[in-house]
Amino acid sequence: MIEKIIKEIESKNKILILGFGREGKSTYQFIRKYLKDKFITIADGNSELLEKNTFLKEDKNLDFVLGDGYLSNLNQYDMIIKSPGVNFKYVDYDSFQDKITSQIDLFLRFCDCKTIGVTGTKGKSTTSSLINYVLKNMNQKCVFAGNIGIPVLDEIDHIDKDTIVVLELSCHQLKFVQASPNISVLLNLYEEHLDLYKDYEDYMQAKLNIFKYQKSDDYDIWGLDSKDSFSKFTETSHSFEFSCSYDKVKRGIVIDQDALYFVEDGEKKKIYDKSRKRNLLGEHNLYNVAACFIVCHILGLDLEKVSCYVDQFMPLEHRMELVGTFQGITFYNDSIATIPEATINCIKSIPNTTTVIIGGMNRGLDLSSLVEFLNQNTKLETLIFLKDTGYLVYDELKKLGCNKRLLKVEDMREAVNSAYLYTKKGSSCVLSPAAASYNTYKNFEERGKDYKKLIHELEKDYE
Repeated sequence: MIEKIIKEIESKNKILILGFGREGKSTYQFIRKYLKDKFITIADGNSELLEKNTFLKEDKNLDFVLGDGYLSNLNQYDMIIKSPGVNFKYVDYDSFQDKITSQIDLFLRFCDCKTIGVTGTKGKSTTSSLINYVLKNMNQKCVFAGNIGIPVLDEIDHIDKDTIVVLELSCHQLKFVQASPNISVLLNLYEEHLDLYKDYEDYMQAKLNIFKYQKSDDYDIWGLDSKDSFSKFTETSHSFEFSCSYDKVKRGIVIDQDALYFVEDGEKKKIYDKSRKRNLLGEHNLYNVAACFIVCHILGLDLEKVSCYVDQFMPLEHRMELVGTFQGITFYNDSIATIPEATINCIKSIPNTTTVIIGGMNRGLDLSSLVEFLNQNTKLETLIFLKDTGYLVYDELKKLGCNKRLLKVEDMREAVNSAYLYTKKGSSCVLSPAAASYNTYKNFEERGKDYKKLIHELEKDYE
């Protein structure tokens, strides 16, 4: 496997590492480990990259394209190893698309092990982490990598033909792949990343690449309860589906009122009772659980044992994460919620939520469903709005004559302070922004960490 990837890289004359964040550095280190004298170029928008990565100055087989023009003249290279974070929305890549690759693409094309890929607008981190957790506890040899923050080439020394590799795959990682996983999961499709794609259709097609190159003996798993994933569904002889509707599932899992049922050939079998105590809160997380069960069914694992590990799995940080109870208020961190559907699911799932903090970068998403939900939800008492999208929601609720306490704030400190002031004891406050973080934070993780830090800092003011 390593030899095949090295041979592919070695065969190209002019190689570009495009983007030098975590994955770009990983790619550089991989090439230098096996091809010490191969001449490569690094392109990155950061004009001060060399000052922050002084070790690169010692490499005499490097060239650099840094700063504002780093996306120019890409067609001169024979291989462009693109990092997921590089924005191609305004790049005309049609003439050199066949030269674009990535760590995920190289791995999927040349690996000789079983691969499980998980994508979707929401839930992919939780689902892929859950699958990895269950497999490890079921004594399967597996490795976890991808969009979760682990470049797959960092893990390649731990992978052989008997390894199961679980990959969380973003749309950015899937955009230019030329191979697909053996077991591919699409959880859902919603409007997202419109700031990074030509249009919504372009974004959806990137996601659907997870199936595009599958072989005849591979498996495709579809979540069909988002209208756009349902509209794109194409059945194969190896398809599985999951949904809350029996009408949509020919073979797979139905999330019924009382339990999850496995359906096949017109028969159904209960596999997971919804009354079980599990750490993954919310009806929406049962879709992630259903995807995990189907993967385990395909692998021939004991689903009774799988159920026990599903119950034990703990939510990831920033995903309806319990921060703790302070001054009688229970705080939750759902900073990962960057679309309205995710915020709606969060509020429905967390018990006794009376205060919600909403708002972030405006990417042109349709906020009408969120406005309607917030206005009609009788349990909510205080809504705290961060700019920019929070202010838009605030204005729409004002037009509707919403009778809840509506507070516009300047920053997260003021938001948390307001939460302490107005959330009644014995109830919950949730950060669930329904928007990206990039207008004020580096990413959703930084936003969530700031929220948690401020909860602890401001608690003393209310003792």
